[in-house]
Amino acid sequence: MIEDLRNERLKKLEKLVSLGYEVFPASTKRTATVAEVLKGFQKLARGRKKVSVVGRIMGMRNQGSLIFLDLRDATETIQIVAKKNEIRDFSVFQNNLDIGDFLEATGQPFVTKRGEKSIEAKSLNILSKSLRPLPSQWHGLEDTEIRFRKRYLDLLMRPELRSLFEAKMRFWATTRAHLVEHGFIEVETPVLESVPGGAEAEPFVTHHNALDQDFYLRISLELPLKRLMVGGFEKVFEIGRIFRNEGIDAEHLQDYTQMELYWAYQDYAGLMAFIEKLVKRVVKSTTGSFTTISQGKKINWGRKWPRLEYYDLFKKGTGINLHTASEKDLREKAEKLGLSALLHRASKGRIVDLLFKHTVRQELTQPAFLVNPPVEIEPLAKRMRKDQGRVERFQVVGCGTELGKGFSELNDPLDQRKRFEEQMKLRAAGDKEAQMLDEDFLEALEYGMPPASGFGV
Repeated sequence: MIEDLRNERLKKLEKLVSLGYEVFPASTKRTATVAEVLKGFQKLARGRKKVSVVGRIMGMRNQGSLIFLDLRDATETIQIVAKKNEIRDFSVFQNNLDIGDFLEATGQPFVTKRGEKSIEAKSLNILSKSLRPLPSQWHGLEDTEIRFRKRYLDLLMRPELRSLFEAKMRFWATTRAHLVEHGFIEVETPVLESVPGGAEAEPFVTHHNALDQDFYLRISLELPLKRLMVGGFEKVFEIGRIFRNEGIDAEHLQDYTQMELYWAYQDYAGLMAFIEKLVKRVVKSTTGSFTTISQGKKINWGRKWPRLEYYDLFKKGTGINLHTASEKDLREKAEKLGLSALLHRASKGRIVDLLFKHTVRQELTQPAFLVNPPVEIEPLAKRMRKDQGRVERFQVVGCGTELGKGFSELNDPLDQRKRFEEQMKLRAAGDKEAQMLDEDFLEALEYGMPPASGFGV
């Protein structure tokens, strides 16, 4: 059926071309957006002033000597009324326009008898012929798979989704502005790495033909930015794409934008205060309020965020004391919870993280800092001064998930080597997400890196 409709549109295209119409012109004579016309409508209508608007035809009603068109641009939708005695080649447009075509309409704003703000067209000019019918014409666009794979159709049929793109722009613009205002320098680091590091994730592999060498797409921004700390920078950040070769769900894609910052001579406690102010500013700028809704629950970002101890919540959620629990205890608990399929070759740290996510994290609705987890789950963080089995790490949690994490950075090259070696043992045992030993990074640490803290979101 789609091919039949497409063939009909191709015939209309051929007809327009044969009549001398330039069906895909390079320019238009637009004088205002639809939103601008609607905003100044009364003045324009009183003055009988002509305007030229452009957009996509989203509705069309043919009534003999009249054509009613719903024309939508990126700002708004307005009705175009084309009369037979006003439009040159009226029958050509009447017989060859389709929903989905882009059109330029020039005419005078007026209000119809039904009270609808419209433009009485004096001329029409086709700007682009749509060769495929829009989804609403055949089966709608309810298939989630199609919506996400053909995002342009999702946006076309649901213009309200554009607000998400605008919100994302405000999110990153506010983040960048806040950091720059506080003395951070924005940098760019390589996307291709010989050794991927900075996170526990399986990387993508690509090949460099000139060097005849495999490289990895970066899974984090961390290690290159820390090298800059060795080089003398005290406040740096990067906002860039990273790539992780993992499963797909509502919170995980293969490539996404991440921000990481590093701050010399500051520990995780001082960084938490800074991040709380940053996130609150970003939320207000992005949404217009300190209160948002997530899964039907009201989230209050404006209050003072509490510090939640990882060990306390873990014991409350699982009944297990992490100070004394063995890997066997953790594994047995995971099996009781039906997580056996996820335990294959899992390390102690991975099991702890798995249990926490399945028993505790989804209950953390309001914004808070989750602090001081076991060292096994964070190989790049500095150990706590009063408890060497834990690390000075915080996670921003809320809406039942992790929203970012930071920690006092490990700058002891000997301790870092030991932890990399432990990670390499996990890789040898089959854990593809365990971190690789990066000799170049360890060499950089041996030149000396100042005490620092870092955060990523």
